[in-house]
Amino acid sequence: MLYYVLKAISFVACLLPRGVCELLGLALGNLAWLVIPGKRKQLAVNQIKKCLGADEAEAVRIAKASTVRFGPMLFEVLRFPVIKKDPEQYVHIEGLEKMQAALADGRGGVIAAAHSGNWELLGGAFAMAGVPLVGVAMKQKDSAADRFINEYRTMIGMHITYKTGVREMFAMLKKGWFIGLIMDQDTTIKDGVILDFFGQPTNCTPGAASMARFQDVPIFPSFMHRDEHGRHTLVIQDAIYVEKTADKREDIRRTTQIINKAIEAHVRKYPEEWFWLHDRWKSLREEYGTERE
Repeated sequence: MLYYVLKAISFVACLLPRGVCELLGLALGNLAWLVIPGKRKQLAVNQIKKCLGADEAEAVRIAKASTVRFGPMLFEVLRFPVIKKDPEQYVHIEGLEKMQAALADGRGGVIAAAHSGNWELLGGAFAMAGVPLVGVAMKQKDSAADRFINEYRTMIGMHITYKTGVREMFAMLKKGWFIGLIMDQDTTIKDGVILDFFGQPTNCTPGAASMARFQDVPIFPSFMHRDEHGRHTLVIQDAIYVEKTADKREDIRRTTQIINKAIEAHVRKYPEEWFWLHDRWKSLREEYGTERE
C-alpha cells in the first residue's frame, strides 16, 4: 500500500508548480524538526559545537536548517519524473570534463560523496549527464519504500546495487562504470579505519580507497550545494589516485584521510546542508565508552 501512496503523492507533486512544492517541503521540514526527539536534536547541536566551535544559538540554527532541508529534498525526489525532462534547470555541474577524461581512457572510477545537499539528486545528475553510475544503496526496512526509491533512482539513469553487492561493483568497474559511495557515515570498528575528522579521531569507511587501489581507478570527491533559489551546483573535484606501495593498509589509510579532509572542507563551507542528526561518533563511543581524545 505504501508504494502506491508514494506514487500518488509523486504524481500530485509533479503536477504542482515548483515553487508550491518548495513551500510544502519547507513546511514538512519544519514539522519534522518539531517532532524529532530532543535527545537527537541535542546530539546534533553538540556535534556542531564540537566540530565547528559554534555557540549554542548558532549550533541550534544549523541543526534546524540541516533538518528542515529534508522537506524540499524529499519533494525533489518525488519530482524526479519532471526533473529528468530538463535536469539542467535543477543542477549545474562543474568539472564534468574530469570524469569524461577518465571515461575516454576506458576506465571507470569511484565517486566519493557525502550526506550533504541532495545526495539522491547528486547520483541522478551524474547519470543524466551521461556518466554510467552504480549507486550503492542501503536496503530500506520497508519493502514498499525500498521499491519506490530504487524505481526512482533507476528512472533517472542510475544502476542500483546494495552494499552487499561487492562482486557486482567490481564487475561494473571493470566495464568502465563509476561507483558512487557515500563516505561520511559511521561504520563498525572492525570495518573502519580511525582517522582525523574535524580534529578528532573518527571511525571512517575505507571502501573508496580500497576499491580504487585494487582496480587502479581514480576517485572523484563530489559534493552538491543548493542555493537560495533552489538550484543545485554539483562540484567534481580533482581526481585522487591511491599510491601503491608495499604497505597496502597505509595506502588505503592515507587516501581515506584525503577524502575525509575534502568532506570536512565542504561541510565547513556549507554546514547547514550536512546530516548532523547522524550519530557520527557512535562506534567509538560504544567501543571505548567515549569519543577518543
